[in-house]
Amino acid sequence: MSFNDVIVMLRDFLWDYVLLFAFLGIGLFLTIRLRFPQFSRVLPALKEMISDIVNKVPAEPGAMTPFQSLATAVAAQVGTGNIVGVATALASGGPGAAFWMLISGFLGMATIFTEAAMAQVYRERDENGELVGGPAYYIKNGLKQKWLAYIFAIICVVALGVVGIMVQANSIVMSMESAFGFNPMIVAGVLMLVVGWILIGGMDRIAKFSETVVPIMASAYILASIIILILNLDMLIPTLRLILVGAFTPKAMAGGALGIGIKEAVRFGLSRGLFSNEAGMGSTPHSHAVARTKHPAEQGFVAMIGVFICTFVICVATVMINLLTGAMSEEIMLGWETAEAMESYAQIMTQTAFNNQFGVVGEAFLSISLSAFALTTIVGWYFFAEANVKFMIKNPVVVHAFKLVALIAIALGYYAGAGIIWDLADLAMGMMALPNIIALIFLSRKAVEVLNDYDAQTKLDAEHVHWDYKYEDIQ
Repeated sequence: MSFNDVIVMLRDFLWDYVLLFAFLGIGLFLTIRLRFPQFSRVLPALKEMISDIVNKVPAEPGAMTPFQSLATAVAAQVGTGNIVGVATALASGGPGAAFWMLISGFLGMATIFTEAAMAQVYRERDENGELVGGPAYYIKNGLKQKWLAYIFAIICVVALGVVGIMVQANSIVMSMESAFGFNPMIVAGVLMLVVGWILIGGMDRIAKFSETVVPIMASAYILASIIILILNLDMLIPTLRLILVGAFTPKAMAGGALGIGIKEAVRFGLSRGLFSNEAGMGSTPHSHAVARTKHPAEQGFVAMIGVFICTFVICVATVMINLLTGAMSEEIMLGWETAEAMESYAQIMTQTAFNNQFGVVGEAFLSISLSAFALTTIVGWYFFAEANVKFMIKNPVVVHAFKLVALIAIALGYYAGAGIIWDLADLAMGMMALPNIIALIFLSRKAVEVLNDYDAQTKLDAEHVHWDYKYEDIQ
């Protein structure tokens, strides 16, 4: 048995028999306990954020504005998972996987509220006076389980700061080579220079980069998907039917010849949905922890916006692009004789969709979009991983040296094959989620307390809502 076979076996066991139930369970549990915040909290938070953007609310030293923290979170969330990952879910789980992605996103909104709120409640300041937080911090300060906090921190650094960056770098290099014929080594070198320049600027430059690039890249991709929808409007109803049938009775398609069962549709829909929105994984709380807000609940609402954007907007756009244009069809799927052939085609599925609709211009646009998504994810994931380096090692020299580790990971992403990187990423991020989910279960009472406190204060005086951040003294 090869190393890759072992990784795949462990990954499949983790996702099929542990995380599949853990993510559904924690999302449903928190949705009920928090009284379905998905329906009542997102729109008011979005209005408040738009107001802050229009009024150009500045960031305080050592912190981010709520919008900057959201942009950094979305920068990490919107990556290859929204394009390549969604295509892989469709190829492996059929069109019905799209439905389970939406379920993952809906339940994930309650999960990420809890993550962001707890990250706010239990955050600290580092030696430079900058805010820092995340699951390792709320596990240590909230659960009082330092050993579990260190386990999370170690896995997070490996999963996001090394393997995760390799995934994104590999996607950029391969995409630019395929679309434009650029030399992979040159692309990797330029990518290392750009990322290095951003990282050297610290939190301020990462925040400014995210709030500038994320809205532009997301808007461009959404606009392209809307154009494709308009051009293929006659296929909308049959496509929606294909998704619903595939979600519950996938073997009804093509008389069962596809070999896709409900387990595959659910498993790949949920796993790639998580890879996209990262709810429950324990990654995005690191950016929400450093936002300067009046109350932790407010940042929890902001975090929910991020999951909505990533799953219900970006992922749905990718699904519709592939299904409406015929890039994925039953006839094509019936030609895939092996799982390896399915995964190989998934890597170029969305590229085929844009090529079918817009020709070489569409293929070039997708390559640029994929590269922009992956670049922002590299920056966001580095920021998350660095927070855990700070948690484990207080030495500023070591923290700065970790920037070099991230750049080396970009170079390694060029040399490694896409298949094993995705397998490693799935395994590492699944392992990272386990201690975070445990923490969320035990801290759910605190999340309810935070939400109730916010509601009680807003009823009395919405303009002067506040929270005592008692862990912000330098630890």
